[in-house]
Amino acid sequence: MVSNRGNNMKEFSAVKILPYAVALAGSILLLVWNVHSIDRLPLRVPGKETTEIQLVDENALINLKGTLEKLDGVPAALKGIWPRFRGENFDATFTDEQVKLNKKWPADGPKVLWTIDVGEGYAGAAIFQGRAYVLDYDQKQAADVLRCLSLTDGKDIWRYSYPVKVKRNHGMSRTVPAVNNKYVVAMGPKCHITCLDSQTGEFRWAKDLVRQYDTKVPLWYAGQCPLIDEKNRAIIAPGGKNVLMMAVDCETGEAVWKTPNPNQWKMTHSSIMPMENNGRQIYVYCASGGVAGVAAENGKLLWQTDQWKISIANVPSPTIIDHERIFLSGGYNAGSMMIKIKENAEGSEFAYEAEELFRLKPSVFGAAQHTPILFDGHLYGVRPDEQMVCMNLNGKILWASGSNHKFGIGPFMVVNNLMFAMDDNGLLRLIKAVPTSYNQLAEARVLQGHDSWGAMAFADGRLIVRDLTKMICLKVTEN
Repeated sequence: MVSNRGNNMKEFSAVKILPYAVALAGSILLLVWNVHSIDRLPLRVPGKETTEIQLVDENALINLKGTLEKLDGVPAALKGIWPRFRGENFDATFTDEQVKLNKKWPADGPKVLWTIDVGEGYAGAAIFQGRAYVLDYDQKQAADVLRCLSLTDGKDIWRYSYPVKVKRNHGMSRTVPAVNNKYVVAMGPKCHITCLDSQTGEFRWAKDLVRQYDTKVPLWYAGQCPLIDEKNRAIIAPGGKNVLMMAVDCETGEAVWKTPNPNQWKMTHSSIMPMENNGRQIYVYCASGGVAGVAAENGKLLWQTDQWKISIANVPSPTIIDHERIFLSGGYNAGSMMIKIKENAEGSEFAYEAEELFRLKPSVFGAAQHTPILFDGHLYGVRPDEQMVCMNLNGKILWASGSNHKFGIGPFMVVNNLMFAMDDNGLLRLIKAVPTSYNQLAEARVLQGHDSWGAMAFADGRLIVRDLTKMICLKVTEN
């Protein structure tokens, strides 16, 4: 009996101690993993610092009316524009038959016109008449920096900066400014909005969405890209306690209209996309709790649906198909769905309702990061198995690129009927944007770093792409 009791005690002790030993070992492994992997955290998994993003030091007031530096860059004598995220028409496409792309590349790819260092992140460029605009982060100075560059050589024409502490969390900056001939509007990693004179960089106004509108900074920092409408109003979705979306006069900084937020939907990484519905312009936004449509003229909430929401991070923006259909896609096992906006009967709470037309499983199609492109009546995008696919508007896959042609979560865009597509490590491909088959014309590794995820920009035969720390401008036309 004594022997058996002793054995039982040993077993009890082992069982009691084992969970603590496992927890301790796990903590040590986690610490080691964090030390060695903090720069390469996968986008699909929330980072360790995400809870810190939400903390606001009430004593650390940020002077958004910051510092303007005039430098020696000179605007290029060019007229092309890519004035915002996804270009002039919000569709990541460019069409001009006079532009002839070079379909045959040397081994090292198209000619590099210039290269610049950028702070860690994925913020893409906007282009306007010989200038490129980039929302950067200066890690040494701990400051957001809006840079105006010469499209000729990448030299800074001016830099506007304001101090804000941003810790590494899958990089820092990841938004694209909106620009026209008078203003440039940008959103920083911690939801600071700045509006400057697009030519001179002179300060117009700024807003701190966290302090002024109770915005909650999304995981991995702000990814929403602002837009400027034809009336020179900046359109922004704070997703705060009381304001879902707002229009701000670019000249004065005063709010023109505000859309209420009764359901307390929060800001996501998705950006606002306009659609035309029987002569009425509607702004469509994927917030944390669903999708909403807002009247462009006055900010009235016209419709909303909670049938599309992603629990971790809603990253891709809505793809507008036509005056009534919207394609929605996402990562984190969300898949995709097509909805139709139709008018409600008189007396209904909203002017429209959203009807689900079909939904696709992630294995068929979903987009973890970059918004699918509608081109020539077909949808192109990268699904969770990292293959590029083409599908029709009924959700039928027409082709997939295959296991030998994977794209990770890199960006893509269409110029005329050709697609530029990048993988995670700077491999750029040129592909025919046709529904018949995957037809690749050229490929070259044009960036030598990693995480080449920033949105592309194209104008005047120049393609601007980036990885985590470098931005380059490529000449991709024949002449």
